[in-house]
Amino acid sequence: MAENKSKRDSIGMSTKGCRTNNGFVQNEDILEQVPDPRSSEDSPQHSTVGILDSEEPNFKGIQPYAGMPKEVLFQFSGQACYRVPREILFWLTVASVIVLIGATIAIIAISPKCLDWWQAGPMYQIYPRSFKDSDKDGNGDLKGIQDKLDYLTTLNVKTVWITSFYKSSLKDFRYGVEDFREIDPIFGTMKDFENLVAAIHDKGLKLIIDFIPNHTSDKHVWFQWSQTRTGKYTDYYIWHDCTQENGITIPPNNWVSVYGNSSWHFDEVRNQCYFHQFTKEQPDLNFRNPDVQEEIKDILQFWLTKGVDGFSFDALKFLLEAKHLRDEIQVNKAEVLGMVTNYSELYHDFTTTQVGMHDIVRSFRQTLDQFSREPGRYRFMGTESYSETIDRTMMYYGLPFIQEADFPFNSYLAELDTLSGNSVYEVITSWMGNMPEGKWPNWMIGGPDSARLTSRAGSQYVNIMNMLLFTLPGTPITYYGEEIGMGNILATHLNESYDTNTLLSKSPMQWDNSSNAGFSEGSHTWLPTSSDYHTVNVDVQKTQPRSALKLYQELSLLHANELLLSRGWFCHLKNDTHSVVYTRELDGIDRIFIVVLNFGQATLLNLQEMISGLPARLRITLSTNSDKGSEVDTNGIFLEKGEGFILEHKTKNLLHRQTAYRDKCFISNRACYSSAFNILYSLC
Repeated sequence: MAENKSKRDSIGMSTKGCRTNNGFVQNEDILEQVPDPRSSEDSPQHSTVGILDSEEPNFKGIQPYAGMPKEVLFQFSGQACYRVPREILFWLTVASVIVLIGATIAIIAISPKCLDWWQAGPMYQIYPRSFKDSDKDGNGDLKGIQDKLDYLTTLNVKTVWITSFYKSSLKDFRYGVEDFREIDPIFGTMKDFENLVAAIHDKGLKLIIDFIPNHTSDKHVWFQWSQTRTGKYTDYYIWHDCTQENGITIPPNNWVSVYGNSSWHFDEVRNQCYFHQFTKEQPDLNFRNPDVQEEIKDILQFWLTKGVDGFSFDALKFLLEAKHLRDEIQVNKAEVLGMVTNYSELYHDFTTTQVGMHDIVRSFRQTLDQFSREPGRYRFMGTESYSETIDRTMMYYGLPFIQEADFPFNSYLAELDTLSGNSVYEVITSWMGNMPEGKWPNWMIGGPDSARLTSRAGSQYVNIMNMLLFTLPGTPITYYGEEIGMGNILATHLNESYDTNTLLSKSPMQWDNSSNAGFSEGSHTWLPTSSDYHTVNVDVQKTQPRSALKLYQELSLLHANELLLSRGWFCHLKNDTHSVVYTRELDGIDRIFIVVLNFGQATLLNLQEMISGLPARLRITLSTNSDKGSEVDTNGIFLEKGEGFILEHKTKNLLHRQTAYRDKCFISNRACYSSAFNILYSLC
């Protein structure tokens, strides 16, 4: 009985015509038997193979089944019908991985450099004393800026640029710094600054601040120690022997300060003269002293550790002076020697842009690079280049393999007192034509040191200049209030001991039509608000569909969403006294933007004479006056003074590929667009 039961429990399989085992055969009492065709019908013989009981099992003719032991599995795995598909799948996997790696390397190799945060959107420059007052003392402060960050996000701003807020006597505003590591009490505390940095970063924005390395206040502790010749501070400033006759100082040479009169001032404590490029309260640091350079490096590291994303370096051309102290050459050589008192009366060959100055600028860049190693934490460097020639301005970009500034700030548009198609075109081509290859441009139409656009050119130019700003290649930079068309204040009696002309563009931001334009709830403000604040303010323009603020927001959004504007070619078509016309285009995108801006009197433009094959009508993408989405007649576009259009034209015939426009097209970082893969690539 035991033997028979063992036979019933064994796994048997017919040598022919066997069926698939479902894994439960061992529990069946009756084994299915298949007749052997070689035996007679009357004497059926059955041949089974005992899989479990046989010492050397014969697997010939056995089909795979679920739950088979590894001995059976190994027998099947070597068969060609199973081995070949397995090897094919293996090599297909290897090939796919290799192709994927190769494609990744190729995409990286041909992809242009991604735009960094300082390239991706507009910068918004804030004069902190005039932006928003949070404590009712009449002065704007850091908390006030933090309270208005939501407003900045509605402008699609990417970077907040705050001018100097260091502890200072405020002589010449932000330039007389008493302590580079302290916040002036007018603006708040260091805790307020840290909170502001955190809030800015929480909004996905970046922060850059002003830095003025050339000089300090005469109240700075370094200067006081230098006066008394204390240790290493003895030579922190530029001292030289001078004589006094009848109470009148006879300086070492004829050098004149920016604000006029001698740039040497006698100090009774040290009994020597010290040098100052600006006011006598602002003595120049001695950058030929390595200890001074190290001090400045430590200060930069202090603010970078606080979370600052970059700096705007001011007055760099004044960092070094000639050691020989020779007189500078007079512009008018017929003028009596020693009678020169105005800065413009001398050629400043010995007091600006001296040999070695750019080495110091590169050392600033190296300090910032040390904090740029974390992904997404690149530290920006901009340089002020006000009143510089274009060739000297371009030197701040650095050399091909030695970087200095990411860009020098381009203030040439802000220096235009009268606007025309020709003058605007000259500024554009001067910058783009002289900019080193691969560098990034920027544009600004105002700032703390220049008259506001509305006051120097007229309110009719607010929209058209903002349109220019956002349709040129590069980073647009906006000075607070320009988005709503603020102008200079018309004040004659100001409670400040500064040059009135430098104050007029710094009036309080106009937020609404309440008392003090919504800038402060206090009883007074440090400067009066403009008389037009009842109509020119943020709240009013938010509700007006064709306001300057609404157009600014639309332009900023278009700039952010259109590769044509952020990465495309700039091609000049036409300029004259009245207008300037140009296109923005990109390889791989079968459409272009045609930008038409009229700065002169009302004029009629025929675009078909400028671009061959242009259709009779084109759709308006944005306009200073008309509704977007409507169309214009390209055979004759009538433009009022200060009117501008952004027109869209679908074409594959891009201008920068045509020989006639080869010298009229510019691009910073060349890229092409693949619509099939939705990527940019550089091998155009």
